[in-house]
Amino acid sequence: MGFLLVFLPLFLQSFLSSSHITAFTTSPEHPKNYKYTAVKAMETAAEEAEANSLTDVRFSDLQPALSEPVLEALNQAGFRFCTPVQRETIPLLLSHKDVAVDAATGSGKTLAFVIPLVEILRQSTAPVKPYKVLAVIISPTRELSSQIYHVALPFISTLPKVKTMLLVGGNEVKSDIKKIEEDGANVLIGTPGRLFDIMERIEGLDFRDLELLILDEADRLLDMGFQNQINSIMSRLPKLRRTGLFSATQTEAVKELAKAGLRNPKRVNVETQSKAGLSGTSKTPSGLHIEYMVCEAEKKSSQLVDLIVKNKSQKMIIYFLSCACVDYWGVALPQLSLLKGHPLIPFHGKMKQKTRDKALASFRSLSSGALLCTDVGARGLDIPGVDCVVQFDPPQDPKAFIHRVGRTARLGKKGSAIVLLMPKEETYVEFLRIRKVPLQERECSGDAVDVVPLLRDAAKNDRDVMEKGLRSLLSFLKAYKEHQCSFIFRWKELEIGKLATGHGLLKLPSVSEVKRHALSTKGFTPAKDVNFEEIKYKNKSREKQRKKNMLVEKSEKNEKQRPQKRKAAPDTQSTDMKKKTAKQRRVVQTKEDFDDLTREYRLLKKLKKGAIDEDEYARLMGADDLL
Repeated sequence: MGFLLVFLPLFLQSFLSSSHITAFTTSPEHPKNYKYTAVKAMETAAEEAEANSLTDVRFSDLQPALSEPVLEALNQAGFRFCTPVQRETIPLLLSHKDVAVDAATGSGKTLAFVIPLVEILRQSTAPVKPYKVLAVIISPTRELSSQIYHVALPFISTLPKVKTMLLVGGNEVKSDIKKIEEDGANVLIGTPGRLFDIMERIEGLDFRDLELLILDEADRLLDMGFQNQINSIMSRLPKLRRTGLFSATQTEAVKELAKAGLRNPKRVNVETQSKAGLSGTSKTPSGLHIEYMVCEAEKKSSQLVDLIVKNKSQKMIIYFLSCACVDYWGVALPQLSLLKGHPLIPFHGKMKQKTRDKALASFRSLSSGALLCTDVGARGLDIPGVDCVVQFDPPQDPKAFIHRVGRTARLGKKGSAIVLLMPKEETYVEFLRIRKVPLQERECSGDAVDVVPLLRDAAKNDRDVMEKGLRSLLSFLKAYKEHQCSFIFRWKELEIGKLATGHGLLKLPSVSEVKRHALSTKGFTPAKDVNFEEIKYKNKSREKQRKKNMLVEKSEKNEKQRPQKRKAAPDTQSTDMKKKTAKQRRVVQTKEDFDDLTREYRLLKKLKKGAIDEDEYARLMGADDLL
């Protein structure tokens, strides 16, 4: 906090006098001018973008002028005209100005700082040495950092000797350290945690000539609790540098960060023109059609499946409230005959990094299918060709709603989004309208197939489905309780019976809210004639391990039930023990305990191999020596 207060008086004076640049456009969406795909795909995307999604300013017209290598790289990628945020931001950074940029998702922010970064390094007088860091780009997630890295590579490659390093979690930190020590690094792109870790471990990195610091998705950086790491990183960087703060929303925390890190900043604010029926500006592009559907909790799963089935030719992203919810629907939905063979790819933050990368790569390559994800897939990611966004659960943070629907209607195209609400959540619609996010009502499908019996059958046939269903509901309850809009999403009014039915559960979870009847259990009928212990895993290795665990648990239970042995009468042996020292007695006792443990272990092995039955095992263990 002391670091922030040092810059507070200076910032207040400079920011009040700084120019406020607002770029309005009538575009459906400001395209993010970068792609993971090959140059040819980028050219196609650029040609498909509507003319009114760009300004009439060419990159070659910007002042200060861009270098020929950068212009050539832009031409090869098919980008000739600037988006509003690029038109305003690039000249400011090249004119030695700090910038605070407010722009919605898909506005072209990445190129707005990548191009100035390359030009600033090209003009830098500091010699390029292996361990001299000239630029740092910080973003909140691994996927976004990786995306920025791949976007920047073609442009940074035009600089001789400049080496770029991607620093994100999920990889061994030792391998990152080894690579930097062997090859050096001049541009660091990564997440705050890994960047801070590397700066702590490698003392040889030289930041004295750093030219540019970029904080991308700054509001998300602070929401995710990275403020301490960011302050620590910034405290190690020189004060005489250029800084770019890019954020979709200006929260109080972002303003505090700006006060600490920016000197005489210029503000760039890019918004879209309002839609019909709304005054002022809109937070969503006019090419995006957003709907809401109100249905009871037990019918949400059927309506979701109906949406997927009727849009099988489309590319969809479906958002859930927690990682456990994604895990459940990721195994349950593919088992429904209605969705057999349809690509359904789970993606959330608790997956291993390689699994996350593989999931995103698979979804990017699809022409149709669905990505099932949490809010880790809501911001910054540029996934081409998304036609529709479905929010099975509204987000905990209302700001995430905009970022979720922003995955579609990109590059000047049309897109649709729909959010499923329970009857008591309908006030959320008016709440969003006040926040300039218009929604239109959509009727529930009358011919939707009831998938609850199908989900229950899947749970009866696979223990994995049954267990993940229970965990999903428990995780949903916990996340719902932490909703930031608790005045709309009232936890105490949840109907756990209907939610459990919609999840296809065979029984209600054994939690205090159910036992105390704190939440309504109406609408749920437990599955009859089901022995839950006999439900097997489809995965044979998991089932084999489960059976082993059951035998061990049964053995431990028998051990606990075994009565205490009678105390033996004093004999000469105990007299001899008394004559021994404490250390000698401990040695003797340890040996006896070890012999008993060895004997019990041998009996357990015989039981597992079938050499003895359970009755014989109990007799030999002394469980039938009842007093």
